[in-house]
Amino acid sequence: MPLKIKNLDFRFENSLAKIIAERNYPEIKLAGLSIGPLEEGNEYEVYYWIAQELAESGIAHFREDGCLDATKLYKVQWKERVQIAGQISELTEDFYPKLRRYLANIKRDLTTQPEKAQEYEKAKHLACDIVNSRLKKIVALSAGPAQTDQVLRKFTSEERLIYEQLGKIISEWRTQILECEGEG
Repeated sequence: MPLKIKNLDFRFENSLAKIIAERNYPEIKLAGLSIGPLEEGNEYEVYYWIAQELAESGIAHFREDGCLDATKLYKVQWKERVQIAGQISELTEDFYPKLRRYLANIKRDLTTQPEKAQEYEKAKHLACDIVNSRLKKIVALSAGPAQTDQVLRKFTSEERLIYEQLGKIISEWRTQILECEGEG
C-alpha cells in the first residue's frame, strides 16, 4: 500500500497548479520544459513541483484556492462531523497530498518560527480527527454491501485503496469463518 500512496503523490506532484507571479521573471528552461516569462500579478498554470520551487524562491505564490490552510482544514473537519451516520462528505481528489504538504510546511517553519508550534499542533489535531473520522466510516462501508458509485465518488484515491483492500480482507475473513462464500 505505501507504494501506491507514493504513486498517487507522484501523480499530484505532476498535476497542474495555479500560481500568481510575485515579480517579473525571464523565461526558465528546464529539461525540455519552458516556463515564462512571468509578469508580476499574472496567473499561470504549471506543474505542482515547479510551482513549489517558484513559491520557495519568492518568484510566485500559489493561488489562494489551491492551498490548504487552517480555516479550510477546520471546515473539512466540521463538514465531516455533521454528516449523518453512515454518510461521508466529499473531499477534493488532492486533499491528502495538500494536507501532507501543509503539515510538512508548518513543521519546517518551526525551526525559524517557533511561534508556529501552536498552529502546527492544532492543524495536526484537525488532520488526525478528519482521518480517523473518515477511516471509521470507510471501515464500516467496506464491511457492508458494495457501495454505489455515488458513495465511491466521495472517496479520494487514497481512500479507495483502503476501501478496496478492506473489502477483500473482510470478504475472505467471512468466507473462512462462515464458510458461506458471497453472503453478507
